[in-house]
Amino acid sequence: MIRKVLLVDDDAAVREALAQTLELAEYEPVTAGSFVAAKDHIRQDFDGVIVSDIRMPGRDGFHLLSYARDTDPELPVILLTGEGDIPMAVQAMGQGAFDFLEKPCAAGDLLAVLARAFETRSQVLEHRALKREMERGDPAARMLFGRSPQAEALRDRVRTVAGTRAEVLVTGPPGSGISKVAEVVHLMSRDGQGPFVKRAAAGLTPEALLIGCEDAAGGSLFLDEVSAMPEATQYAALELTEKGTDTRIIVGTTVDLADMSARGAFNADLFYHLDVMRVRIPSLSERPEDIPVLFRHYVAQAAEQAGIVEPEITSEHLASLMAQDWPGNARSLMSAAMRFVLGMPEEVATASDLGLSEQMARVERSLLIAALGRHNGKASEAAKALKLPRKTFYDKLARYQIRPEDYRR
Repeated sequence: MIRKVLLVDDDAAVREALAQTLELAEYEPVTAGSFVAAKDHIRQDFDGVIVSDIRMPGRDGFHLLSYARDTDPELPVILLTGEGDIPMAVQAMGQGAFDFLEKPCAAGDLLAVLARAFETRSQVLEHRALKREMERGDPAARMLFGRSPQAEALRDRVRTVAGTRAEVLVTGPPGSGISKVAEVVHLMSRDGQGPFVKRAAAGLTPEALLIGCEDAAGGSLFLDEVSAMPEATQYAALELTEKGTDTRIIVGTTVDLADMSARGAFNADLFYHLDVMRVRIPSLSERPEDIPVLFRHYVAQAAEQAGIVEPEITSEHLASLMAQDWPGNARSLMSAAMRFVLGMPEEVATASDLGLSEQMARVERSLLIAALGRHNGKASEAAKALKLPRKTFYDKLARYQIRPEDYRR
């Protein structure tokens, strides 16, 4: 968790007082008495925010703001202004300052603005880390997003499954990205250089199944929603899996195939052949802390497709997204991102009919889960990070039925 604050003020007494305030709030102040002393700390990867006085000898807070914006346009700069400098501070906001506070500022006001700035900075750095992972050669890191323990477990499972030649059953709720996971399994397998052929299982004839298998020779054949495969084609698929082929069979389903086979609604022998290596995709409701990361990615993607500049995403907007159920999972979040880019965010904000108390409860639950995920399921560290007494923290875990051990890796 980033906690660093670059504190710039030419008044040593003010610097010392503000630094003490920050230290008491468990921030890590780095002090500087001038623009020249501060600029060496300002880098694109600076894992913190800047608090600077406007009026300083030589180069003032405007120079520092300009330098910070040139170095990293997404680095939050909070300006401190005297009583007569408020119009100047408003002007600075127009030039990209994150916020401004009038001196002398109350500790509570400073900490409140810092909390917002750090949330923004954390999201920016997380998004950049995600992009760096995407640029690496690992398709799991490049195509399967998220920072939650569940997302990490999914990527690890895909890597494990990809290292085998067995048939793969990919399960997950509607809209969770079953087809994408199947493609990642293919890309990471030794057949990854071969073709990846996708066929809808519903209405698939035995002849079309054989043609698909031939088209995917040396690669992978993905059968989407295999639960809808006609009975005759199920027998043909069983013959293929029993005699073996140089095509890897990957199937996906959003329903309980084991239950279907138990009820006689799906060929039991085929189910046992297909259910050798299983990959389960968690729903968004199981990993709400991934919603901001996914939404930022989809917004960037949608803006690029539309050929327009990415709109700013506020922390309030992200909180409203995290408070929703998202029964359509990644697919519906992707649609919400497109509407947001096209200037229709109200559809996202009003998508939930929940009352305020339930929305706040869902956000609180997601923050608890996120803290446990960041601290490897260690409840004491998560409680400390959230600044909650241990008893209060454990009471909240009990209320939301959250088990810390589920977030240990």
